[in-house]
Parts: sequence; C-alpha cells; structure tokens
Amino acid sequence: DDLHGYTPDTDVWEVTDATTGEGLALLLTDYFTRPTKRGGAWMNSIIDQNALLGQKPIVINVLNLTPAPAGEDTLLTLDEVETLFHEFGHALHGMLSKVIYPLFSGTNVPRDFVEFPSQFNEMWALHNDTLPVYATNAAGDTIPPELVEKVRAAQKFGQGFATVEYLAACIIDMAWHTLTRDGIRALGEDIDVAAFETAALQRAGLHVEGIAPRYRTRYYQHIFSNGYSAGYYSYLWSEVLDADTVDWFNEQGGLVPEAGQRFRKMILSRGGSIDYMTAYRDFRSRDKDVTPLLRRRGLV
Repeated sequence: DDLHGYTPDTDVWEVTDATTGEGLALLLTDYFTRPTKRGGAWMNSIIDQNALLGQKPIVINVLNLTPAPAGEDTLLTLDEVETLFHEFGHALHGMLSKVIYPLFSGTNVPRDFVEFPSQFNEMWALHNDTLPVYATNAAGDTIPPELVEKVRAAQKFGQGFATVEYLAACIIDMAWHTLTRDGIRALGEDIDVAAFETAALQRAGLHVEGIAPRYRTRYYQHIFSNGYSAGYYSYLWSEVLDADTVDWFNEQGGLVPEAGQRFRKMILSRGGSIDYMTAYRDFRSRDKDVTPLLRRRGLV
C-alpha cells in the first residue's frame, strides 16, 4: 500500500512467487486515458530482470480506457479486454524472466517471437476457466454460454479475407527489404511503386481482385519507421506458435498450475538466452504445427 504510481490512476502491484513467497517483480498498471498521454496500448520494462546486477524487473502495462462517471464501473469492449490480456502476456514475459544478462531478459527476444507470449495470453479472455471469474455486465450478471459461443463463431467470419490482406502486406515488406543492388538499379530513379507491389504480389499468388494489402508502401509505417522491416510477418508467425500452445494447454486441462509452470520455466523465464525455437521444441516436445491456427481461423 505504500507504493504509488506516477499518476493517481496508476497502481503498483508487488508480484510474489506463490510457492516460495519470493518477491519477483513490480507491475505498474496505467489503464485510463488522460490529455497528456499518447494513444494505444503497450508494455514497457523500466528495469530488466538480470542476475548480473541482481536486479528484479519493474514492468508497466498501459491502456487507454475511458473512465466511467463517478460512482460507476468502467466497462470494457471485447477488443479492450483482449488487448488487456495481450499486454499482460508481455508483462508476464518481463516479470517471470530468469536470466543472467539484461540483454537477454524478458521480451528482449527476436521480433518474430516477442508477440508469441502476448498473443497466447489472449486465450484466457474467453476461456471457460476464466470467463466466469471476471466477465460480468453492469448488473453483475455473467455472460450466457450461448452468447460466448456466438462470439467465438463470429471471430471466424472474414478470416480468409483478413489472412490474405495481411499476407499481401508481408510480401510487400519482404519484396522491398530483399532487393539486391542490381534489383534497385533495374527499378531506376523514377520507381513505379504500384507496379513493384503488383509484381511482388503476383509472384506470391496474392494479387487477388477485391482484396487490397493491409498496408501499401506509401503508408507502411511498420516497416519504415516502427522496427518491423523485413519482419511484419512476425504477427502471424507468432500466432502459429500461440495457437499450437493453446491446444497444448487445453490438452492439459486448461487453467492447470502444472501447465502454467512448464510454460513459465521453458518459455517465459528464458527470454533470449537460448535459441527461441529450441525453447519452443523443448516446451512442446516437437516442432510447431500450423494446423491449430488454420482451425482457429476456420480455414480447414
């Protein structure tokens, strides 16, 4: 109770190990919008866990929820709930790190692995084990199971379109970032950007009438100013691992402590200290399988 955040709406949580009582981390939750705050949602590490300097992690989770009027509860949309679970997945990755060097701590992993724990953590938003615990309306009523099933079914709507538009953007990203010097010379000084995009999509079989890429070159911030150059594919790559892991957790019985501890020990605690696909194989006892993702999207 003596720990205070940097604004009145920022809470500070001390995280301890349930078995040993050891203090593991501090988590700051900054969930409400305010005039001086930038938009969006994210996780930051103020201090990365590391044994080199004996430092424990301090992690922030940020959202931009609209606070309710005084005396009323703040209600969240399903998108906001999933975003909250997503960012908390990043927070767990930072808080449960157990490595020697800060360079490899928590979310300091390759770009195409960093979204795996966060996207996986979204599974609990609509999971039968967790939904009754937190999800109520303003009157305190829980969500009827039949409504939950409708929500799950609706999430498969349009996934063919969504997958194609996403992959088309990935192809454009890779086309720019795999250009050779000869390829750049061949384009000439007056580059026909639209023709370049069309040719790249045709080579990949993704020039589909009626489905434009999610991003085109001239407004593709992810790959030219946000650190996803040659890596925009990573969201879907991470979702392959995420969907495969969801299947594993459900095979173990869902919200089971033993399953969570295995995920903590073999994935979350290791950060970038070992090859991430080695970590995944150790955890899953096999290579990844794309089938769970296709099933989730309704594409099989």
